[in-house]
Amino acid sequence: MSVEAERSFVEHMSWDEVARRIAAGAAAILPVGAAAKQHGLHLPLGTDRIQAEFLASKLAARIDALVWPALTYGHYPAFVEYAGSISLSAATFEAAVAEIASGIVSHGCRALFVLDTGISTRAAAGRALARLQAGNTLHLTIHDGPRYRHAAAGFARQAHGSHADELETSLMLAIAPEIVEMSRAEASPPIAQAAPGCLTPSDETSPNYSRSGSFGDPTLATLEKGEALLAAMLDDIAVQATAFLAGLSGTAGEARGAAS
Repeated sequence: MSVEAERSFVEHMSWDEVARRIAAGAAAILPVGAAAKQHGLHLPLGTDRIQAEFLASKLAARIDALVWPALTYGHYPAFVEYAGSISLSAATFEAAVAEIASGIVSHGCRALFVLDTGISTRAAAGRALARLQAGNTLHLTIHDGPRYRHAAAGFARQAHGSHADELETSLMLAIAPEIVEMSRAEASPPIAQAAPGCLTPSDETSPNYSRSGSFGDPTLATLEKGEALLAAMLDDIAVQATAFLAGLSGTAGEARGAAS
């Protein structure tokens, strides 16, 4: 991460620097990405955290935002049979998101974006923000935007997948190629369900068996795919965040006009 990017991360700043940035109108980003979640044989357990912090730094540069430390434990029940993987209950994760988000909002940031790299975390994170009823929070998910979906549909050659697969591995080749061990990439067997239950590395009779932990075919990943997917993903979240901020500014302007 560049020195310039680090200056958006509050962990590298003093409290009065943070206060000045907030007073000047900076928004806030809370990245959500696991640091203890298996990602096949070819990617580290911290893959989601790396993605979350990278995306947060790029988004912060586009919209003028401060980035809080990533929430690296979450609700990831599908992976707990793989060594090192940790999952919180949905209720515990929801409570953590709600408390952290409430704390960030209380400092006066004009908006808070919860940048969520997970799939099983989405429902609980959404509930957490709904509980705040703050009006200036937005849950950003990274795989749902139209640009990313269009790019993924055009590039994907795997028959199935959604985890440590062709697309995610391509993204990591674009974000942090030095940590991707393509020589260890291994496709999962054909899994009947489009969204399997808990994966298992040991029960070969299970419909969710994956020796490597991948769900999909990471051997098909390339840097070129990753660069295109990453650009689409960044554009999607930036467009959402920019539109949300514009809406807040419009609402504030209307309120001032009504009061005058």
